[in-house]
Amino acid sequence: MHFRLIVVSVLVVAPVVLASGPAGADAVGDDVVFRPHRAVYDLKLDRSSPGGAVANVSGRVVYELLGSACEGYAQNMRFVTETSSSEGESEVSDLRTASWEDAKATRLRFNSSTYSNERLSEQTQGTAAKQRATANGIDVGLSKPAKKSFKVATPAYFPIEHSMAVVRAARAKKTIFAADLYDGSENGEKVYATTTAIGRQSTPEATRHLARLKNGDMLSSVASWPVSISYFTPVAKRADTVPLYEMSFRFYENGITSDLRIDHGEFALKGELTELILLDPNPCPTNKK
Repeated sequence: MHFRLIVVSVLVVAPVVLASGPAGADAVGDDVVFRPHRAVYDLKLDRSSPGGAVANVSGRVVYELLGSACEGYAQNMRFVTETSSSEGESEVSDLRTASWEDAKATRLRFNSSTYSNERLSEQTQGTAAKQRATANGIDVGLSKPAKKSFKVATPAYFPIEHSMAVVRAARAKKTIFAADLYDGSENGEKVYATTTAIGRQSTPEATRHLARLKNGDMLSSVASWPVSISYFTPVAKRADTVPLYEMSFRFYENGITSDLRIDHGEFALKGELTELILLDPNPCPTNKK
């Protein structure tokens, strides 16, 4: 899952893998295969700053991953929250996103709509393309909110590509993975600098609490790691910089996540995995002689 959705206390002495740009095309989609699935997370307020503007938050995330390793993956998400302010006012925010990324991570289609109290407040739609053999950045074409074409000069990962890179770093027992990320957010013009902290591979006991969940027992046989991702503006990569927000979760090597936490600074949300449906991957074409 990558909906930008941590405990990033970066240890100076920890082993670090720093990525200024994406890996080569032959490293994408070959050794990491994600399982198509549908997951539901119930959200509740985990922490809020004393005297802050947020009194309570509740909501739900519905996330769906489709596709296959040969044709690429599609991600669909609906993220609905109801926020109550300390002054007694409430607001319902409804974020709907859809994206598709090809198997070689050279093309990305993205579409997102944000509703505030059932009124459309923001919409983004566009495409992004890059040549993996070069470091010439990303060509972006937007159709919404307005037609616009521009180039992202910084080499950056696409969402699925970034998630797979985190799995590879975890398998290699790396503790830190740093890379720029482009996912079409913020009107399609935002690039995030991310720092991912990766914990030790978990034992089956770490997923025992999911046994009551349908298909949850399957996760006990899948390698997983506690992962925390901090998001920064690209110009602010200093170790003492406060992230824009942080997200932590247990990340399974098949792309499924649990134990979600999203920290916005003033408040943090906790997401419990309450439904997991395993879907069949799209069949890959066979070569016919």
